[in-house]
Amino acid sequence: MEKTHHPSHITLLDGGMGRELLRMGAPFRQPEWSALSLIEAPDLVRKAHESFAAAGSDILTTNNYAVVPFHIGEERFAAEGARLTALAGQLAHQAASVFGCQVAGSLPPLFGSYRPDLFIPERAPALLKIIIDALSPHVDLWLAETTSSLEEAQAVADALSGDDRPLWIAFTLLDGEESQKKTPRLRSHQTVISAVHSVIEFGASAILFNCSQPEVMAAAVDTAVHEFKRLKVNLPVGVYANAFPPMQKDALANATTEEIRQDLDPAGYLDFVDTWCRLGATIIGGCCGIGPEHIAILHERLQG
Repeated sequence: MEKTHHPSHITLLDGGMGRELLRMGAPFRQPEWSALSLIEAPDLVRKAHESFAAAGSDILTTNNYAVVPFHIGEERFAAEGARLTALAGQLAHQAASVFGCQVAGSLPPLFGSYRPDLFIPERAPALLKIIIDALSPHVDLWLAETTSSLEEAQAVADALSGDDRPLWIAFTLLDGEESQKKTPRLRSHQTVISAVHSVIEFGASAILFNCSQPEVMAAAVDTAVHEFKRLKVNLPVGVYANAFPPMQKDALANATTEEIRQDLDPAGYLDFVDTWCRLGATIIGGCCGIGPEHIAILHERLQG
């Protein structure tokens, strides 16, 4: 099934796999989260990818975000991490090949989302090698997701040295009461401007902002676009926000299943997307709580 590509130079990502799996009735509980479907119901993972592809996504991201020791435990990761990650790559590739999409290999936070304080640099290379080796046969590009600090981004860039596929680095931002609207910052309190400089230094092919509230994304996009222009560097900027309430800085990333905001229905999310595109974002998608129905509306708007 050939898909229609977007004429406006906007690349459309998919949305949040975990919530889509939950909605489909896939097995879903903490702490395994979206990894549980890979373990118990891989066919539903493929179907969830197909739902996003049918809605108009240009890129499908592999469903191995939770296949890390933090979510599935040290023992299970040692025994099954490589197999489950490879399976995530295969399932995304199967769906993508039917619809003519590309596949982004997810490089998730290794020690918990939103928690730069839990990052263990000396453990990162070995864990990243397992994930990268398992996904490598199935992906067109790499997507470092929910990156909380420049140190996490550096570890990913180092792990991929010598790989010639594009690396997109998606940073998660301070949101809610902690956010400083004038100076957008990562969860580590490092600035978006410093993230832009790091992305260039690491040889990445795009900077994105993900898994934060949509309200904080515009300032980050604006800052990144202007800094690239100032430096005369031509790299795309992307956004895929979540539909969560604000995260506390001591949040346990997999302790509970967060409520989804009612105001971020497809029309509500589209209002934010229009602003991001106007500011210069050219890669758009959704994170937790953003489903195929949101992507379908975005696809329709971009086609129009």
